[in-house]
Amino acid sequence: MMKIARDIGFEKEKEVAVYLKRLKYKILDTNFKTRFGEIDIIAKQDDTIVFIEVKYRKSSFRGIPQESVTYSKQQKIIKSAIVYLKQNNIRNNIRFDVVGVLDKDIELIKSAFFIPEGLYYF
Repeated sequence: MMKIARDIGFEKEKEVAVYLKRLKYKILDTNFKTRFGEIDIIAKQDDTIVFIEVKYRKSSFRGIPQESVTYSKQQKIIKSAIVYLKQNNIRNNIRFDVVGVLDKDIELIKSAFFIPEGLYYF
């Protein structure tokens, strides 16, 4: 039976969570949904809250997975992150990482993008 894309996505997110735990990330939440969008993984590394977008592609025929995290997608993640921070009254340092999964290879890009100055406020 052929797996649907959503099932494959969840599978890859679980693999990435295991990978991140080995790198001393503490997973706080997964698939956090807001009206703006969804954050795949929210974790803590040292004193930093990390919002992680996971992208998977079976091949690089249409480019590497990380390239699909567009400016528009970044804005949705940032807005969702602000919701998470406000809901949980968190004032830690924050970071946005992107994890690309190309077939079975996992690549982590720390600080893949940032909140534009002046946007982040409580």
